[in-house]
Amino acid sequence: MQIIPVRNIHSRIKEPGTSGEFIIWNLRELLAGKDMVQELHRHSFYFLLIIENGTGEHIIDFISYPLVDRCIYLIHPGQVHELMLSSNSKGYLLQFTDEFYLNYDITTNQILKEISQNSYYSAAPESFEKILSLMATIKKEISDKKYRYEYAIQVNLQLLFVELLRQKHNLITTQTDEKKSYQLKRLEEFKELIADNISDHKQIFWYADQMNMTTYQLNSITRATLGKTCSKLINDHILLEAKRYLLATTNQINQISWHLGYEDVSYFIRFFKKHTGYSPEAFRNNFK
Repeated sequence: MQIIPVRNIHSRIKEPGTSGEFIIWNLRELLAGKDMVQELHRHSFYFLLIIENGTGEHIIDFISYPLVDRCIYLIHPGQVHELMLSSNSKGYLLQFTDEFYLNYDITTNQILKEISQNSYYSAAPESFEKILSLMATIKKEISDKKYRYEYAIQVNLQLLFVELLRQKHNLITTQTDEKKSYQLKRLEEFKELIADNISDHKQIFWYADQMNMTTYQLNSITRATLGKTCSKLINDHILLEAKRYLLATTNQINQISWHLGYEDVSYFIRFFKKHTGYSPEAFRNNFK
């Protein structure tokens, strides 16, 4: 079974005093006058692309986003993407592992998970100027390496996360915010369980049981946060993972079917065609 190419942090640089890894690049320095073209792959880390100005295309989980001015593209571990970035692009690229924030702050981890539900952010000029200022500060902290500079990096990243969170949340009441925070936390827990167990478990009741909830409670959360039923969320994940393997590997259909927990390959083919309008083979031929 061929796996989807997984990239780790480029140079495996670990900042002293942190439990994870973090890298930031100025795009002009990184590109060095050359276009960047990255084939379909997935990451074991967070990938944050901040475009001040530039052109290109960013395809994240098969959704195409044109690269435009004052935009931020966020990829969480496990997602697949392709990137075409023109040589004259200006901005920043950040990469950091889960462990970089694992023991830092519970609220920050929750914010990071919440903003990671969106892959694309468009910032207003004032907000984007704040983000650029934060990036410049982080670059200087790494360059100067003054006392507790690692902590300063995390604090500035935290401010960046808050700026992105404000793009998602306009004006909401504290009560609504607290309720939504709980729902999003449980939703993220559900999604992580799906990602880790989908090959063996596809029934809603199993996930509800793992989360000490009823299926009704779990469905209420997915409807309130995503407008989807639990079944739809489970099916969407299966289809997304199938598409990832169809386009990023040369695995046979039966191998992908077995990997996703379908021993009956013909059932998997019917399931895929019902939800996409294509057989797995036709999907691969049309979109690869």
